[in-house]
Amino acid sequence: MGKVLKERKDVDQSLTWDLSAIYQTEEEYNLAIKEAEKYTEELESKYKGRLNSADVINECLDKLRKATQVIHLTNTYAYLAVAVDQTNIENQARNAKLTNILSNLQSRLSFIRSEIIEADEEVIEEAIKRSNENANYLKEIKEFKKYALHPEVERVLSALSGILSSPYAIYNRAKLADMDFGNFNVKGKEYPLSFVLFENEWEFENDTEIRRTAFEAFSSKLKEYQHTIAAAYQTQIQKEKTLSSLRGFDSVIDSLLFPQKVDRELYNRQIDIIMEKLAPHMRKYARLLQKVHKLDEMTFADLKLVVDPEYEPNISVEESKKYIKGALSVLGEDYLQMIERSYDERWVDFVQNKGKSTGAFCSSPYESHPFILISWTDKMREVFVLAHELGHAGHFYLAQQNQNIFDTRPSTYFIEAPSTMNEMLMANYLMKTNYDPRFKRWVLSSMISRTYYHNFVTHLLEAAYQREVYKIIDEGGSVQASKLSAIKKDVLEKFWGDTVKINDGAELTWMRQPHYYMGLYPYTYSAGLTIATEVSKRILKEGQPAIDDWRAVLKAGGTKTPVELAKMAGVDITTEKPLLDTIDHIGNIINEIIELTRELGEVDSELNY
Repeated sequence: MGKVLKERKDVDQSLTWDLSAIYQTEEEYNLAIKEAEKYTEELESKYKGRLNSADVINECLDKLRKATQVIHLTNTYAYLAVAVDQTNIENQARNAKLTNILSNLQSRLSFIRSEIIEADEEVIEEAIKRSNENANYLKEIKEFKKYALHPEVERVLSALSGILSSPYAIYNRAKLADMDFGNFNVKGKEYPLSFVLFENEWEFENDTEIRRTAFEAFSSKLKEYQHTIAAAYQTQIQKEKTLSSLRGFDSVIDSLLFPQKVDRELYNRQIDIIMEKLAPHMRKYARLLQKVHKLDEMTFADLKLVVDPEYEPNISVEESKKYIKGALSVLGEDYLQMIERSYDERWVDFVQNKGKSTGAFCSSPYESHPFILISWTDKMREVFVLAHELGHAGHFYLAQQNQNIFDTRPSTYFIEAPSTMNEMLMANYLMKTNYDPRFKRWVLSSMISRTYYHNFVTHLLEAAYQREVYKIIDEGGSVQASKLSAIKKDVLEKFWGDTVKINDGAELTWMRQPHYYMGLYPYTYSAGLTIATEVSKRILKEGQPAIDDWRAVLKAGGTKTPVELAKMAGVDITTEKPLLDTIDHIGNIINEIIELTRELGEVDSELNY
């Protein structure tokens, strides 16, 4: 455990992703940039100042779709090269150069939206009637009309898009390129430490002294950068507030919810109900962990422990195929073929190396195939992570086959439903493969410690913290490192009560997640998993009809609102019932884990939880 991370050039290339699927050579990439520039020139020369009839608007948007595809492909290619190695200066320079080029192109193309917004309502309606391909795009423009700024201002904002996204780039550079965590020492032995090693290995370490020492060393290094990261974050949220005020939104929260196509009620409900109703269940789970691991006290540094660390199977990338295919084959033959291709054609970057982005993500460029980043640790829990990211891949794989580039991406509110659904399918599958009580407990506790903890606790507590930050910004205030830490600590203490000691360093958790640079993203994980939990229960109960409905949802892409998509899958998210049912479901799983632990004789049968 805890191997020293290799340089990117030294890793096993067969376990890296193959970006040549997008462009085989640098020359192809450069030609694509020229193609994007050519599309932009044609659109400008032919349509600028002329978007005043339905036919011309649709003709222009048909060409814009092609330009957008090329722009997205070049952007993905350059970004993914940086994502696997933030220390590679050459790739950084290429990405920065492209950012400047695309900012210019987007600025020059901003006239399209501005002119359509200024067109007569009847003209826009007529354009919607005449083109199914452009209808949704036009409807979104129409809805945005009241928040649009003067065309020249929109052009300038587009030109500044690269600079306006710089807080996220600064955060990543500090986190992945500059922070050197060195080693930490326990009983005279040195252990290597990095962002990825801490989050993928040391946080789960069974040895209490090693785990807690790693947490202290990790937190100590984070603290050295707290003022820099806080400045980047303050810039991000102040930018969002300024833009929301310019556009006439009452609150930065409203402006960030607007593109998600959901209202404040759905947003607040997700945070408030989970903070109140889920907390007692998770405290019960924390008490179980403390008892099983015989800890003197339960601290924040102990929360990623698993119930049965001796049991978790080791698993190679090759061995993962059996489980992934077995669990996800219920989604159809074409879905299974996609999974096989993801392994055979190197869609996934499995390796760990210096400078690689932490966590896991899926990028799905139109007219190519999805790319998945993960850092494989040879632990069975990675199968759940991979299933999750393949959920995103399968979603866009099906959506892109059925929708044009304007219509593939649904609201962020819904984006995590297909991914977390795959985690549920994985758990359902594993439960059928082995009836041993210890294995059953491992599967159930994986659902709590990975799927639900990650999405309903980690990200939800981010959301609760984030909401408090935006309240301060809405009231004209600002946030510094000490304030951010105080807010984070307060949220953690409110959720965990006196069950978990929020030890020094826990308050710096706000420095660890990139989601704060992506608007109101954190709360959507629990929203997606609420939908996924309800649909997965429906699949267990009804079988194929529920699967067919879910496949129809995946194919719909972004053509419907989150409420409509959930309804297609048989879930009504306009009420609190799905969320309350999901929280009950989590509570039932925890109770079952406790019962299995009692049966296995590992805790006192009289223990009061």
